Amino acid sequence: MASQQQKDLLIPRDEYLKAGVHVGTHIKTVALKPFIYKIRPDGLCVIDLGKTDERIRVAAKMISRYNPPKVVVVSSRQYGFQCIEEFAKTTGSTAIPGRFIPGTFTNPKLPFYMEPELLLVTDARADEQAISEAAEIGIPIIALCDTDNEAAFVDLIVPVNNRGRKSLALVYWLLARQVLRERGIIPPDGDLTVPVSEFEAKVMVEAYFEES
Repeated sequence: MASQQQKDLLIPRDEYLKAGVHVGTHIKTVALKPFIYKIRPDGLCVIDLGKTDERIRVAAKMISRYNPPKVVVVSSRQYGFQCIEEFAKTTGSTAIPGRFIPGTFTNPKLPFYMEPELLLVTDARADEQAISEAAEIGIPIIALCDTDNEAAFVDLIVPVNNRGRKSLALVYWLLARQVLRERGIIPPDGDLTVPVSEFEAKVMVEAYFEES
């Protein structure tokens, strides 16, 4: 059974584990409870990697159905900046790294106003403004969520460690690869020409920033 589960994943389970994709927080919200595999003796939640893998596939299938530039991916978290820029470059989507300025989706008078058709966020809490505006204009929302995230207005939760540098890089790399597979740009078992390392933030961020 274990070997079958391993075979069915997008990458070997060990790769997920090495990147810390499964590492949750000490908080468990109602929205994320179905995606928690277990709680360690120290109280840390462990994310079910099988469900993470499944949701990456579903998210990629959703993204692949939209006009690439109309897919907007945002990250207020510094570890996500490089990830979303590489994801956008690879898939043709639009990246907004850093602070999401209010009115970006809702105020046509702003010079940077845009009309997205699908929103992908790195953190359901940190990217709350983008989620709120996407909900207001009625577009689907995909969110990478850690175990302490609420998921109001989110249409598809992708349960992951969204604080870790390596975790975010791997998840966005997998999403990008799967989107290209879904679009038929690369074969169903094809790989990206860009390595995971290109998606990874090059600068370490202070722990207090990541926990804020």
